[in-house]
Amino acid sequence: MARRRYLIAYDIADPRRLRMTVKLMEDFGTRLQYSVFLCDLRRAELFAWRELLADIIELEEDSVVVIDLGAVGTTPIEIIGLSKGLPREGPLIV
Repeated sequence: MARRRYLIAYDIADPRRLRMTVKLMEDFGTRLQYSVFLCDLRRAELFAWRELLADIIELEEDSVVVIDLGAVGTTPIEIIGLSKGLPREGPLIV
């Protein structure tokens, strides 16, 4: 299965859960802004990420938004102002 690019943003109410969420996001993607990540994931990786996230967040207090941008390399991304760099296309090897 091909990788798809996801824009993931979060708002976590508790500082401890926030730190855990940041660590998880750093394992799966590239930070674009404070609480916004770009992640190139296969379906199985997205499923694994969701499972791990479910163990961290509180549904009544926290919010995570996942936007599917399509296949990697098919959605143009424009940066206005200071660029922190985008991940290269393809898998991210950690």
